[in-house]
Amino acid sequence: MPDATNLSDLPDKNKVLSMSGLEFMKEIYKGNLPRPPIARLLNFYLTDVIEGGITYTGTPNFDHTNPMGSLHGGWYGTILDSCMACAVMTKVPKGSMYTTLEYKVNITRSIPLGMEVTARGWVQHVGRSTGVAASEIRGVDDQKTYATGSTTCLIMKVS
Repeated sequence: MPDATNLSDLPDKNKVLSMSGLEFMKEIYKGNLPRPPIARLLNFYLTDVIEGGITYTGTPNFDHTNPMGSLHGGWYGTILDSCMACAVMTKVPKGSMYTTLEYKVNITRSIPLGMEVTARGWVQHVGRSTGVAASEIRGVDDQKTYATGSTTCLIMKVS
């Protein structure tokens, strides 16, 4: 799976706009486009793409801790935002893009460092200008829920 290591590695806007959101996400999944740099930094990767749904798998490590030594809330927020917003992306038509307007995270238990988890996001509604999605983080081995989230995204036609 290729990684973007600088801005020139990322696909240009015209390439992104020439594909539907689902096509774009599938190209990342297949390794034909690089995964987002934040995914490399926070140690998660795309493991499933369907229309209206995305799954990332990741393992938090020491670099993702807060000053008390537990997993930073930003790790939860980033992986949940990624799977929810990318789920919305799978419903975005050619010539359009999205951005997150707001998201909410509920941490239900602490993820132990080194534990592999999946973050699954699914679309609840997509219209002409907004998309709404939900998500959850579960342990790969124990299937316990570690966090949930919800988001609203803005969908924009780009000319």
